[in-house]
Amino acid sequence: MGLRLKFNLVLLVVFVLGLGVTAYISWTLLQKNAREEVVRNADLMMEAALAIRAYTVDQVRPQLDLQLMRVFLPQSVPAYAATETLSQIKKKYADYSYKEATLNPTNPRNRATDWEADLVREFKDKSALTEMIGERDTPTGRSLYIARPIRITNPACLPCHTTPEMAPATMVKYYGPANGFGWKLNDIIGAQVVSVPMTLPIRNAQRAFLAFMGSLTVVFALVFVVLNVMLSRMIVRPISLMSRAADQVSTGDFDVAELSEKGKDEIAVLGRAFNRMRRSLQKALQMIDG
Repeated sequence: MGLRLKFNLVLLVVFVLGLGVTAYISWTLLQKNAREEVVRNADLMMEAALAIRAYTVDQVRPQLDLQLMRVFLPQSVPAYAATETLSQIKKKYADYSYKEATLNPTNPRNRATDWEADLVREFKDKSALTEMIGERDTPTGRSLYIARPIRITNPACLPCHTTPEMAPATMVKYYGPANGFGWKLNDIIGAQVVSVPMTLPIRNAQRAFLAFMGSLTVVFALVFVVLNVMLSRMIVRPISLMSRAADQVSTGDFDVAELSEKGKDEIAVLGRAFNRMRRSLQKALQMIDG
């Protein structure tokens, strides 16, 4: 096995191992960053919903108290305001969604689906749990969700949701007496759920990974060629010349041109040593013959 082949095999093994380790680390980091980006988007959407709810309670509803005595306005309900506002985002970004999923909702559109009901039940079973982050498959691809429990902490909510008789007549007329009642203080009755698609960030991470690994492979190929050229010119070729010269001298053929002694590297030092040896050997044989 020649020197060049050994060198190339070692270089190839080092590259494959380095490429494998680099691929694992870069893929892990890119996937982590992509997920963190999705979580930030979902968290921002959740905070927007909370801000809308607070604005509705603090500034909108007080302005409608007199009107609410005559007619029920769903726009004055914080959950309705947040859902309606964020549904405008869904018109442009169809995979983004916000829902106040409730097991026994006043508004039928807030009724929890099977997977949302599982979240609500988990919040009910683990009362200390304040947030859940997870992933699920949807018809349009992988989606990440953030869920937070909806707990009745304000006694002012109970008159509307204890019994139909206690609730405002205008609300009962609007939604009917069948749903949204029987709530109790500190009960967890639902969950705020924000869903954000993961497809685009993951695809961007995959593209970045492929671009990085492709660039790394091209760089290795260039380094491989440059190292082989340098190896050939600086090591393999001088050693090959020295090997042929040594072979000729060993058979008594001294008609060999002296090796180049230019430079101060190890090959040049070896060349000078070989030339001295050849001259010394030639003189010794001449003395013996004389």
